Amino acid sequence: MGRGFLFILLLIALPAMAQIYKYTDANGVTAYSNQPPDGVSAQPVDLPPLNSVEHQPPGEARPAAETARNEQPRKAYEALELTGLPTTEALRANNGTFTVNVQIKPRLQSPHLLRLLLDDQPYGQPANVPILQLVNIDRGEHRLAVQVIDGENVVQQSPTVTFTVQRVHTR
Repeated sequence: MGRGFLFILLLIALPAMAQIYKYTDANGVTAYSNQPPDGVSAQPVDLPPLNSVEHQPPGEARPAAETARNEQPRKAYEALELTGLPTTEALRANNGTFTVNVQIKPRLQSPHLLRLLLDDQPYGQPANVPILQLVNIDRGEHRLAVQVIDGENVVQQSPTVTFTVQRVHTR
């Protein structure tokens, strides 16, 4: 059984020890092969060692995960806030339509998008421009925030702004 095991081990190791040869073919083109061609002068090519990654058991990865959990999450943007909303008086929008500006620094990075949260619910389609429009918003008090998203993942969220929409009521 010892010789059989050694033979299997040798068969497995042979492809890893294969030699590559460099030669010039009949047309003058440099070619490479794992077997030296007949009747042609071929030179062995010295290859650098292959990269490898050692397997880490799950138990050894835990301390790094705990360390990452204790660190403060790094913000992708140093500034992210909504501007253009009055906070001390009502926002007059007779048809409930108005725009808000997003102050973001540095500039929005691709593939990130901006998504509004109106009363803690996603509002409208995500966009890559820092001017966002709200349409037909009911009168009364609302909460608004903006999120930077990457697909379905929230990268960062602005502070929530509370504001009041004033609409003229006509009959």
